[in-house]
Amino acid sequence: MDIGGKIKQLRIAMNLTQEELANRCELSKGFISQVERNLTSPSIATLMDILECLGTTVKDFFDDTVNEKVVFTEEDIFERENEELKHTINWLIPNAQKNEMEPILINMLKNGRSNVHNAHEGEVFGYVLKGKIELCLGSASYIVEDGASFYYKANSPHYLQNKFSGESTVLWVSTPPNF
Repeated sequence: MDIGGKIKQLRIAMNLTQEELANRCELSKGFISQVERNLTSPSIATLMDILECLGTTVKDFFDDTVNEKVVFTEEDIFERENEELKHTINWLIPNAQKNEMEPILINMLKNGRSNVHNAHEGEVFGYVLKGKIELCLGSASYIVEDGASFYYKANSPHYLQNKFSGESTVLWVSTPPNF
């Protein structure tokens, strides 16, 4: 178990800075920082103090029976059609914006395209399930056919377009989420 990471997650959920948590626990900010990075381990008494300040108990903190959903079905998919750009986006994971990555399926009709995404921190992966698309990445463009994939750092504007005959479907994964 990542004790430091879990403490950090609870602290952030309570909108506390490391310094605020340290003050509440009568500890130093440096100590809290080291605990969160798993560079040091608090004593049981100190851990109990930290958890009390974070509004939880030792029992709840170590309870790993989180009912986090792992498998998603068609009922979980949210779909949005953009008639102007001739595409449909299917968000495969509900509330994926809270996660580190966001997978979507984008289906583009002939002459359809995705929204233009500005440069951002993170990376993008895609796999063409059907058809052929053009990946426009900054001033470069790449043709990606059925069964091929693409991967890039999102440090320039980027989008997909279908200038070809027929529909195209792409599994598109962005980190961090931005769809």
